[in-house]
Amino acid sequence: MTHTPRQLSGGMRQRAALARTLVTEPDVILLDEPFSALDSQTRLAISDEVVDILRREGKTVVLVTHDIGEAIAMTDRVIVLSRRPGRLKSQYRIHYGDGARPTPFQARSRPEFNTYFKQLWDELDVHVEG
Repeated sequence: MTHTPRQLSGGMRQRAALARTLVTEPDVILLDEPFSALDSQTRLAISDEVVDILRREGKTVVLVTHDIGEAIAMTDRVIVLSRRPGRLKSQYRIHYGDGARPTPFQARSRPEFNTYFKQLWDELDVHVEG
């Protein structure tokens, strides 16, 4: 069955965009808020698929996101930028105790994930204003 782009779900659009990118065989791929338009279940499923594909293809990826959990779960290194002007504030190497790299979905249930999340949350000094 053939669909036009507007008939595709958000998840399928993300998959198609990744396929279009990989066809050009770039050395580095920039993913700028790639899952922001997806619901949380689709976001988790797609992030696992994207990471699997990019690892198999051996691609270097720069992921830009405001989602702390997404950054920790999907990457090997998190870089925190300062407010304007954006400068390198800090960076975290993401390691798991057993040395194995879990899928983004699995990473969220690991104790290391919670440790990194708290460190980043505290550093960002996130305040919710009502």
